[in-house]
Amino acid sequence: MHVVIMGCGRVGSTLARSLEDRNHTVSVIDQDPDAFRRLGPAFNGDKIAGMGFDQEVLEKAGIRRADAFAAVSSGDNSNIIAARVARETFGIQQVVARIYDPGRAEVYQRLGITTVATVKWTADQVLRRLLPAGAEPDFRDMSGTIRVDQVPVPERWIGQRTIHFQEQSRSRIAWIDRLGEGVLPTRESVIQEGDVLHLVMREENAAHAYQVLKHGPEER
Repeated sequence: MHVVIMGCGRVGSTLARSLEDRNHTVSVIDQDPDAFRRLGPAFNGDKIAGMGFDQEVLEKAGIRRADAFAAVSSGDNSNIIAARVARETFGIQQVVARIYDPGRAEVYQRLGITTVATVKWTADQVLRRLLPAGAEPDFRDMSGTIRVDQVPVPERWIGQRTIHFQEQSRSRIAWIDRLGEGVLPTRESVIQEGDVLHLVMREENAAHAYQVLKHGPEER
């Protein structure tokens, strides 16, 4: 892929290096040429000084051959304008904009521009670590219908088959963290000590799933 990034702050520079590490080509745009120092001497991509929503600047960055565009500068307005230009003028389908205001992020999400609301994301991460298990999910879809929870396995479920847990909890195990690796469960998989389950469930079933976790399997 060729990816164009607007903004060479901590997020933009980290994103650029990560993409290069994965063998993608990258062009980075920033108003301040000094910001490119964050990329380090090993960065091989293009560095373009200018406004990321300026069409000529985007052309220099290779927007016409780009597969994706990320607007991650420190300004909400600049990010949204640049994201819309990339999508509507140049037809880039994979567009992501960093937005600090979560209310505005939801509006643009509905318009088809994928947004990352950094303040809300950070607050959610802190909440998940402060509140008891199950109070806040790792992920909730835009409609609020589906959630993903990360749950350490209680002792009562050790040795039980994953399929039995799923049937009783009305949830699905997306994957299991086991001994530092991700494991995809099969119908024959057995829950082991130390497992961490990543559960996908409907919001309305969450309370039931946590009750099943707490009380253990039904007698069969």
